[in-house]
Amino acid sequence: MKDMIPAQIAGEGREVRLRYFNGGERTVIASDLEVPYPEGRLIVSRTDPEGVITHVNDSFCEISGYHRDELIGQPHCILRHPDMPAAAFKDLWTTVLAGGRWHGYVKNLCKDGRFYWVYATVIPNLRNGKVVGFTSVRREASRTKIREAEELYRTMG
Repeated sequence: MKDMIPAQIAGEGREVRLRYFNGGERTVIASDLEVPYPEGRLIVSRTDPEGVITHVNDSFCEISGYHRDELIGQPHCILRHPDMPAAAFKDLWTTVLAGGRWHGYVKNLCKDGRFYWVYATVIPNLRNGKVVGFTSVRREASRTKIREAEELYRTMG
């Protein structure tokens, strides 16, 4: 994954070096500008077993600001916002690799540094009892649940 480019950021942003679950690193620039969730829409993506994106729907592209060809083949963590604690993603991976369904509130990072909140459900895709990938479906998160998640994530460091 490439570092974010300051000239492509919407508004003022803070620069943060992130280390990802997959061992990768990159510099991201996060602004305080929120993108409203598209009313009545679902954001859907699929990944391979390592979390590399294999499919995204139009809603995913629209809200994230990425073109489909910029997302396919990238690790899903390209959307990780620096306010999201690593422990949340550790829980996600532990759950889905064990064959479980994970639910949670996630603050995602757009290509231009803005952010959006979702309520995500991630499920493993199984074939003959083997995990062959994951599907994530995101819905609009309530403002109350977002505030609760923000408070919890601040305590998680």
